Amino acid sequence: MTKAPALLPEGLRDRLPQQAEAASRVTRALVDAMRAHGYGRVSPPLAEFRETLGGNDERASRDLLRFTDPVSQRTLALRPDITRQVGRIATSLLAHAPRPLRLCYAGQVVKLRASQLRPAREMLQVGAELIGSDSVAAAREIVSVAIDALEAAGIGPVTLDFTLPDVVDLLANGPLPVAANIDQLRDELDAKDAGALARLGAEAYLPLLRATGPFDQAIADLRAFDTAGVLTSRIDALEAIAAPVRGRVTLTLDPTERHGFAYQSWFGFQIFVPGQGDAIGRGGGYAIPVGEEHEEAAVGFSLYPDPLIDEGLGAEDDADRRIFLPLGHDTTLAASLRADGWQTVAALSDGDDARALGCGFTLGPDGPVEA
Repeated sequence: MTKAPALLPEGLRDRLPQQAEAASRVTRALVDAMRAHGYGRVSPPLAEFRETLGGNDERASRDLLRFTDPVSQRTLALRPDITRQVGRIATSLLAHAPRPLRLCYAGQVVKLRASQLRPAREMLQVGAELIGSDSVAAAREIVSVAIDALEAAGIGPVTLDFTLPDVVDLLANGPLPVAANIDQLRDELDAKDAGALARLGAEAYLPLLRATGPFDQAIADLRAFDTAGVLTSRIDALEAIAAPVRGRVTLTLDPTERHGFAYQSWFGFQIFVPGQGDAIGRGGGYAIPVGEEHEEAAVGFSLYPDPLIDEGLGAEDDADRRIFLPLGHDTTLAASLRADGWQTVAALSDGDDARALGCGFTLGPDGPVEA
C-alpha cells in the first residue's frame, strides 16, 4: 500500500524547531513588555460556541471555521481573533474588577479564508486591551505600549498610520450633508476615488484625500479643511496621542482609511514595517457589548508578527549554547550546565556526532570544548 503524502490544509503549516523557537522568543518579548506596563495576561480557549465568537454579526461570522461539538451538539468555532474573547472575559469573569482593566494575550488564531496579502490562515496574534476607557489618555497609553512592545521584540523601523473612523459621520451629520448613502461615501473615500466622489455629489470631501501622508502636514491640511471646527477635538487628540512616540516611529495620517477598522470608534491606527505589504498590527478605540443595551469603552491593539518571524526575527544560533554530552559524561556537570542555560544533547551511541546534531561544543573532562 502506498503511503499518502503528509499534506496540510491550505494556509496551515508546520513550524520547525528554529522557527518555533523564534516565535517563542518574540512572543515572550512582546508579552513581557506589555506586562511591564501592568497588563495581566489572559489565555482564552482556541474554540468557543459560535455565537460568542461571531454573535449576530454577519461580517464576523463569515470568518469562522465551524464544527459541531459532539458533547453539546452545538456549533463551535475556532477563534479568528482574540480581542472578542478578551472582551467576553472582561464583561463576565472580570465584570467586577476595577477599571480601567488592563489585559494582554498571545495565541494562535485561525481564519476561514486567507487574503492575498496574508495567505496564512493560521497566525500568531499578540495584543493588549485597556478596558473601561477610550479617552485620549487611554489612547496615548495603548499606542505607547504597542511601540514599547515592538521595540522590545526588535521589530522596526516602524510606521504608525492614524485614521479617524468616524470622520465621515461627523461631517455628514454636520457641516457637509450628502444625498448619497454614507456607507458608499466611506467606501469611495477609502478607495481614494476622486471621480466617484464627484459622481456622488460629494466634491466637498475631496480635500480629505489631500489630508493624507506625513503626519504633521496631513494634520495641518485637515485643520485647514475643518473650517466648521467639528474635527478640532479629533485633531487635537491625535496630536496628543502621537506626542509620546515622536522620534521613535514614522508618523502618518490617513483620516478616511477604513480597511480593518470596521469596529473602531473614534480613532484607529495601523503599524507597518518596510517590506511588508500588509500591516503587522492594528488598534484603536472600540466598544464591548454588555448585555443587549449597554457597551463598555475600550482601546487596544493586535500584532501579527509571523511574516517577520519567517524572515528571521527572533532567530538565534542555538549551536553557541548547545553542548554534546559523550557517552559516560559527568551527569552532575551536565545538570549544572543546563542550570546555566545550556542545551545538552546526550549521545546514545558511539556513532553520534556533535556537529551533525547541531552542537557547537562537546563536554570534555574540564567543561565545554569547541566541537
